[in-house]
Amino acid sequence: MTLPDISTLHLHDPGSTFSHLCPNDNEIQDDRYLQKLKSYAKSLPYSIEPYSKMMSMLDFIILRIVQCIEAKDYEVGLLQWDSMLSYWNMLKYPIRKDKRIALAKIYFYVSIIPGMPAQIIATCADGFKMLTQSKKKLSIEDMRLPWKSIYNILSHDLFLSRRQFEYTQLSWCMGYIAENSRRFFHPAAINEMLSTFVPLINGSQLDTILSSQYYLLTFLPLSHPQSYLPMLLRIWESINSYKYDERMLHFLSQLAEIHVSPEVSDPRKIYGIPDDERSEDEDRPNWSNDNNLKEDAYWPGLYKDVGIFTEHEWNLLMCKCLASMEIPLADTGSLTTGPSADNQAGFEIGRLPKTGWRIPSLARIIVYSMAPDGLPAPPSNAPTPFFSPSPSGMNTPSIGSSSLGEYLSAPLGKGVHGRGKTYLAGSKALDSLARLIASVESFFHPTNSGAWTTDLSAFIKSVVYNFNKRWYEERQPDCETPMNRRLTRAMKRELVKSLRTVVLLAMFSEDSGTVSNIQSCLKSMCVMEPDLILHPILERAIPSLEALTETQRTIAVIKALGAVAPAIVCRNVYYPGAKYLVPILDLLIPGIDLVSLDRIAGSQPLDAALQNDPSKTLCTTAFLLEISQYIQFSDLSDLSGTRPTPTEHDPQPTEFSKSKLPSFELNGFGDLVSDMESRLSPDEEDTLLKDTTASFADWLANFIRRVIQLMENLPEEGPNGYSGGVTEVQVVDSVASACSQICVHLSEPLYDLVLKMVFDYASTNVRTNAVRAIHQLVECVANANPEKTLAMFLPFCARNIRLELENGASSLRTTSSSIPIPSDATLHWNLAILRGTVYNDGRAVVKYRTELLSLLQLLHVKTYSKRGFSWTGKFLSSMLLTLTHTYPYENKFVNPEEWESEEFRQTHHQHWGKLYAKEDVTPQISWHVPNDEEIDFTIEVFRELIEPTLVILDHLLSDYSSAERDATWRNDFCRHLSLVRYAFGGIPTLMKHHVRPEDLAYAAETSDILDEIPEMIASLEALNSGFCLTDPSDPRHQYMTNLRWRFGDLLHRASISLRQQGEENTVDAVHMLLRSIRTYMLEYGDSRDGYFVNEDQYVSTKNVSRLYAQQREWPRAVYVRRARFYHSARLRWNSIDRLRGPLENSLIDDVTQWSMWHYAKVRISSQSLLESICSSYDGVRRRALPLLYRALESDIDDDDRMKGALWTLDLSSFGKYAISEPTLATELLTKLLGCQYNEKTSIQNCVSTVFDTCLGSFIEPNNLVYDISTPFLEKVLADCKTCIGFGAEDEIVVDKCRKNRVSRSQRQDEASDRTNQAVLAIAKSSTTHWRYAIVAIRCLRTLVRRDKPLTSAQMSYFLESVHDSQPTIRYYAQRAILKSTRTLKLRTFCTSPGDLYEGRNQNPLKQTVIVDDPSHALTQKFLKDYRYSVDVNENMLFCDKNPQGWIAWGNSIDLYKPPHPNKFSLLPWESASREAVSAASKIATSPAFWKKLNKYLSEENRETSMTQDNVSCIKSIFQMLEDEPLPAVKPILEALLKDKDVDKQRAAAEISAGSKHWSLIKQKKLWEWLKPYFKVIFKQNLKSDTVGIWSSFLEYIFYKTDPRRVQPLVDYLFDLFENADLNTELSFDAIKILSLFRSCYEELGWKSSAWLDDAVGRYWRELHSDHDDVRSYIAELLAFTDKIKWQPRPSLPTVEVFTKECRALPVDYDIIGMRGSYNQGRVSELVQNFKIWREERVSGVRAFQSKYDRVAILVCRWMFQAVHDTNAICVFDYILPLMPELLRFTEVNDNSELANRANILLVRMCGVSPPRPLINPLLDAIFDAIQSSPSWRVRLKALPLVQVFYFRQMPLISEVKVVQMLEVLGKCLDDEVVEVREMAATTLSGVLRLSPRSSVLTLKNRFVRLAKNSHIPSKQDPTYNKCIRQRHAAILGICALVDSYPYTVEKWMPELLTNVLAEHTYDPIPISTTVRKCARNFKKTHQDTWHEDSKKFDDQQLAALSTLLTGSSYCKSLTVCVNVHSDQ
Repeated sequence: MTLPDISTLHLHDPGSTFSHLCPNDNEIQDDRYLQKLKSYAKSLPYSIEPYSKMMSMLDFIILRIVQCIEAKDYEVGLLQWDSMLSYWNMLKYPIRKDKRIALAKIYFYVSIIPGMPAQIIATCADGFKMLTQSKKKLSIEDMRLPWKSIYNILSHDLFLSRRQFEYTQLSWCMGYIAENSRRFFHPAAINEMLSTFVPLINGSQLDTILSSQYYLLTFLPLSHPQSYLPMLLRIWESINSYKYDERMLHFLSQLAEIHVSPEVSDPRKIYGIPDDERSEDEDRPNWSNDNNLKEDAYWPGLYKDVGIFTEHEWNLLMCKCLASMEIPLADTGSLTTGPSADNQAGFEIGRLPKTGWRIPSLARIIVYSMAPDGLPAPPSNAPTPFFSPSPSGMNTPSIGSSSLGEYLSAPLGKGVHGRGKTYLAGSKALDSLARLIASVESFFHPTNSGAWTTDLSAFIKSVVYNFNKRWYEERQPDCETPMNRRLTRAMKRELVKSLRTVVLLAMFSEDSGTVSNIQSCLKSMCVMEPDLILHPILERAIPSLEALTETQRTIAVIKALGAVAPAIVCRNVYYPGAKYLVPILDLLIPGIDLVSLDRIAGSQPLDAALQNDPSKTLCTTAFLLEISQYIQFSDLSDLSGTRPTPTEHDPQPTEFSKSKLPSFELNGFGDLVSDMESRLSPDEEDTLLKDTTASFADWLANFIRRVIQLMENLPEEGPNGYSGGVTEVQVVDSVASACSQICVHLSEPLYDLVLKMVFDYASTNVRTNAVRAIHQLVECVANANPEKTLAMFLPFCARNIRLELENGASSLRTTSSSIPIPSDATLHWNLAILRGTVYNDGRAVVKYRTELLSLLQLLHVKTYSKRGFSWTGKFLSSMLLTLTHTYPYENKFVNPEEWESEEFRQTHHQHWGKLYAKEDVTPQISWHVPNDEEIDFTIEVFRELIEPTLVILDHLLSDYSSAERDATWRNDFCRHLSLVRYAFGGIPTLMKHHVRPEDLAYAAETSDILDEIPEMIASLEALNSGFCLTDPSDPRHQYMTNLRWRFGDLLHRASISLRQQGEENTVDAVHMLLRSIRTYMLEYGDSRDGYFVNEDQYVSTKNVSRLYAQQREWPRAVYVRRARFYHSARLRWNSIDRLRGPLENSLIDDVTQWSMWHYAKVRISSQSLLESICSSYDGVRRRALPLLYRALESDIDDDDRMKGALWTLDLSSFGKYAISEPTLATELLTKLLGCQYNEKTSIQNCVSTVFDTCLGSFIEPNNLVYDISTPFLEKVLADCKTCIGFGAEDEIVVDKCRKNRVSRSQRQDEASDRTNQAVLAIAKSSTTHWRYAIVAIRCLRTLVRRDKPLTSAQMSYFLESVHDSQPTIRYYAQRAILKSTRTLKLRTFCTSPGDLYEGRNQNPLKQTVIVDDPSHALTQKFLKDYRYSVDVNENMLFCDKNPQGWIAWGNSIDLYKPPHPNKFSLLPWESASREAVSAASKIATSPAFWKKLNKYLSEENRETSMTQDNVSCIKSIFQMLEDEPLPAVKPILEALLKDKDVDKQRAAAEISAGSKHWSLIKQKKLWEWLKPYFKVIFKQNLKSDTVGIWSSFLEYIFYKTDPRRVQPLVDYLFDLFENADLNTELSFDAIKILSLFRSCYEELGWKSSAWLDDAVGRYWRELHSDHDDVRSYIAELLAFTDKIKWQPRPSLPTVEVFTKECRALPVDYDIIGMRGSYNQGRVSELVQNFKIWREERVSGVRAFQSKYDRVAILVCRWMFQAVHDTNAICVFDYILPLMPELLRFTEVNDNSELANRANILLVRMCGVSPPRPLINPLLDAIFDAIQSSPSWRVRLKALPLVQVFYFRQMPLISEVKVVQMLEVLGKCLDDEVVEVREMAATTLSGVLRLSPRSSVLTLKNRFVRLAKNSHIPSKQDPTYNKCIRQRHAAILGICALVDSYPYTVEKWMPELLTNVLAEHTYDPIPISTTVRKCARNFKKTHQDTWHEDSKKFDDQQLAALSTLLTGSSYCKSLTVCVNVHSDQ
């Protein structure tokens, strides 16, 4: 690769002005992305390449991409250079717009070329997304793209034909491309898109609904939805489908977000955008336009009642939102029935890209629909707001002047509607959200949680996330949202109040997903309104942390504190919050806990459940990590200055008990405010905060002690050096992370304190269980101040290490991991400490170079144990990495200059939580850049220590024979090699590797990229990335390069030596050798500072620090992490493409040999290493494969070696690579198929695994893509050439590349032929085992190619294998025949390479008919013609699929002519495949073939229907050969048809199916032969076990078939149905006919419409049939007819008229035809008949036989099935008139089936949203049953139905109806039956929660008045029962009021509880039981919040409440507890 020379750049370039980055173009120089690049450049300590040079590099990459595409070198060249573009993008250089457009278009057009391999499509699709995903970089004004090319590919590939079993990811890829390119589709194309997609919709077929919806919602431009959105919403309202809902909600969320700005949808923009990109078949229909605007006219946008939605559409959305939460009520069955309807969808819909999760979509819709669009209600004064207008002046009648029922149901709504409706904060969407949250409030409580809780919590998380996102977007100067549509502060505050209660409930959930969502929600809410969130969290957290009584609760509050940390430590978020930090930290000290603390002297006792709880420690450290990144730990209390001290506060609040928590009251504005927050100024807040900082020293001391205690109580370390298991390691790591962050942010005095504590502990203790932990702890303090740490620890550690070594520590020789001996403990302890001290800043380390080198030399000589010499190596590696690597010194929360300033020292508390813009941070990041002294020290270490060690290793290898290599030799070898390995592992960035031209040439020749010209093999030019030694002529560079070569050479020689030795006791030495090879081969560049690791850490840091979406200012730590990430990207650039030299090749061979060694552990390690090497070095696979193949030869008698080779081939880098390359696949397959000689089970299992891995990547070879013309792409390439400059020499490269590609394709074709022949020979061999024969036939099936003709050998083998004795071989043989015959058909009839690849054959019988005059009459004619046909003739046209016209007709329709009378329509087949057809004819016309096949078709199995593969295979044979095999088949088929055996019948059905394209004469003969058998098949031989078989036969026949094609069969079946006796003695005699008829009409679908009127009439006469099964079939047909007869009703069935009428007609006009009308007359007839049948009904055991019960069950089945169908909404027109009867069904006590079915139906009905006009009538019908039914059971059943219907359809129910509902329920409280009264109260409590406040207050007064006026006489009094009922009604009403607010205490509630209910505690039953039950519920729901709720009661009320509750201790004890906290 020829790139600009960048060798003039220097490592230590100052780069102060960065002028070299900027091009001369002023426009680009001001570009924001270039400024971003500058910030990246400024963040690095070295200069980066100039913009001009990197643009030259980009131009070269684009040049190569253009050349590859022009030469059609896709799979090799394009992939190479696309990866180069991806790597180039890592460097963050901006791409000029013209080049971005050119590249995007290239990727787009390449990805939609027919025949393009899937990998290329996916790569280009990703590349296109990467280039276009930024809306700011590219818009439709910059680039347009055609849409129809994508649609053509997608629509054809989506649905498979029945004989097409091989499907790809093409549909998914096309959908992915369409979704990402949609915003570049011209809005002028909308009309044509609608004209294309809408006619495809057919309401009787869910697949067409879902696929058409996908097209509409994926292709339609989002910018101008005004023309199509009303239509989409109308259709949506009529469809009952969960999948449909999900995609629709995602689409609407996109629209809602985009159209907050009115500018987007301005119709004038359409004409201003150039329409210059159309595919050849795109058109622009000229529809009349009703959106014309004058040039200067004002465009108001799409705003309607609520956002962009009308009131009706919004209510529908809110119903969908409520259903989406999937909350089961007590009924458990009223959830949406959409998922049941979705079962009708085919699997193909799942091939499309999945839509976004509906929960975030709903949240986006709600948030982006919020606006000040209504009258504001008064601010709420409760945690969850009410939703009502002001109270009206209604009058309640007196008790004496009316009956009790009239009194309780007196009108509540009088006067309400005289005032305008008000909304929460003046926002309708916010008001709807608050109502929704209030309705589901109880489902957030942990005691009422379930699967729905995760959805609910995710929903509120998304709401606040999107609200915050929009809030900050609207504060930007470039925001386009009009001022009058923006979010207001009142809306923000009311939103937080609305969500606060449920968030505080759900934070204690035990579900981790819910808790995670709530944490995110709390964080967003505390940023929005910190005063409303922080204090409730503190009030819950403090008692829990002080008591420590419940593990779950403690963990929950710690997590919550972490979530609200910004409000505590970020002064810009909440200034008063900081004063709570230190008290909270004090309380969290016990959170650092791992093991039982009984052993810890002086610790406070904890609950046993809290001990041994790592989760608590992890949560605590997460909190500490969160807060410590925002603050400095420093004592400000001793600074001089005046300090105002408020009188109500202790001046020195050092503990939480001394820092008074705010108490809350309701002020007049309805806000919860603190009694102190409002009175403290910022200065006073600072004073309080300064006082608390005096406790930092004590807290730090306690914290460090706690950390040390945790370390001391760790389990003993195991052989691996870790203490305990994964959990303990996680805890120690998390504690270390927190310590590190804290130490970084300590002031100097506090740091000294911590350092001294750590040193005191480390110097006076040795803990064998905490060696790793002490290393991490010392690392933490060293990270903050390495100089002080080294000065304190190094002398101590060095002295102890020397002392220990002198006394024999580590003198016991070991080479494997083991538990360390006690005598070595002190050495290990000090080594761990010493390693920690050299963690940061090489300049501090280099000061001790003499001591350190001396110590290392001593350690090298004296350490013989594995742990000793390993820790020595780790210490050396850490030191060298610290010396030679480039890394940031620190990540403090402010810049270093600021940190060191005196002003900051005194006022750092004012900077807590400071956020920075990128330009304020990047120049001030402190980096460690190795200086000459550090480099020299490193060289000295290698010269004095490593080089002598290499000499020793040479001596060990050369001077010791295998016999002399004892344990001492192995120990010496391992410890010396370990030291060298760790040394080289510590210098990945010391020296830069340089590439010579000859190395590049050699790499190209031996590359894994096969058959490519050198110019197209990409390589990367090295860039500046902080390497120390970059000059090859530098003696230091030369010395290290030479030393490294010696190291590699030693490894190669050692590998040969050890492999020859081959003893078991060399395993440890081999492991050490392999680790050393890994170091030599892979430790370079970013190996120790990994790009992907840094990326994850950067993303994680941003996520933790993010306060809101699209945040622009960040904590400084984010920018430090970003700089490190960018540095690692540059290191990775230099590490990606490593070149192999002879030494590297030798080592690769060595590793390959080790991967086949005798010992499994070594093999596994070697295989892992080999795969890692493959990712860094090119050419490894080609080098290794021959060695692996050799091990599979039969003459190599070594099972272990064979296993190693097989498991290596199982690695994706080898097996998948080899089989995906045609030139390599032959050898791989022959070698693997030759492995059957080894019969060992373990070997054969290995082979099987390798085959499973490889065959998934073995795909059909195909070169069609090279023959496809691409005019649009060629035009784009020509433009791109002009853009980048394209010379004659570049054309030469293109020509060279093209010729090479042609020759490569030829070689690959030859290789595929060889593979085919070799595998076929193996498959045919009699010695081939059946397992291998299966693999062979799978490969042969794959090798059937579309671009090559079939061979006779292939076809013969496939046909012969169809009757193989092995069923799996038969299965694959059938699939191979299907593929072969389909390929034959495509090759014969496809007219272009593109059509051939896509399978778009040009059927000679196909005829496209133009639809000139679309009308409803045309639709009806089409449907009627299916039934009434004349004899088939040449002029007829068949329509096999459902015709258009359900909604609208398209411009044309595809029809099919009948076959020729005498000729076979498909013959002759293509001449190139004639030999294959002849071979098939020879085999398939033989009777022996069919006898053998019949043997297996008719063998016994458990199938109850035809096997699809069998049918398709036989049909394919007959399609290929027409009737040639018929003489051989007839005798066999006749025998099978006569045999009643189920297996014989199944075989007969499978053979009988299929003669579609035979000539008419041959078809006529076939029918004449078959007709006599109809009676045998469908009557005489039909049994219960064969009904399913022949039903599936009919389903197969009628699938996508015009019934006129099989007219004799249709006539026979319908005649059979019409004349069937449905009341025979045996029900099966009727059922078998009905089953066949059902198969017929269900498979015909809409085409059966013409028969349905007669069929329904026939069935209606049998409505009360004697047989239950018959009635079941009747119910199914009735439900089916509703769907088939459903059809929209535009005035004209055209798309233009339909879309316009959807916009123009009123909402109540049923243009979709979704109302149930077809069976309405029959329902009316049923209503009348049920009255008669009810009178005739016989009760008792024979009740089920009565007409009433029979028909009632049938109706329930009918309605139930309809409710679960896609057209469920139609059922309400039938249910409404039947409602009284349905309720009567529920009360029958002698027919449980009827009662259960009716109950279930009524409940399930509530899960479907009714048409708007029917909502009030439905409720009225239920009310009527409640009020007028004489049966108390009906009333009891109807009452919960009100609650369920209200909950499910709440948004659709008007306020007037809610008031009426309350009146009805109030009246029911006076019911004579106590069960009804109690159910009415339960229902009332559920409805009251969301009722108008005026109604609530009126009912309260009414119930209280009634309770006070009710007097209970003696039991002897005749009015006793009436009086009891009267008081019970009042008490039930009061209890309903209390229960309706389970988690809050309203203003009126204390009085009700203590002054009213408490008085009736001892009243007679049932009054007293009701009171006590209410009290128990109140206690249960207010336990968690009693510390807040108790403040609503005065002392007298609390005493009364204690009496009311069970025992008096509850309230008293809680009250005392709360008072203690509030008084302290």
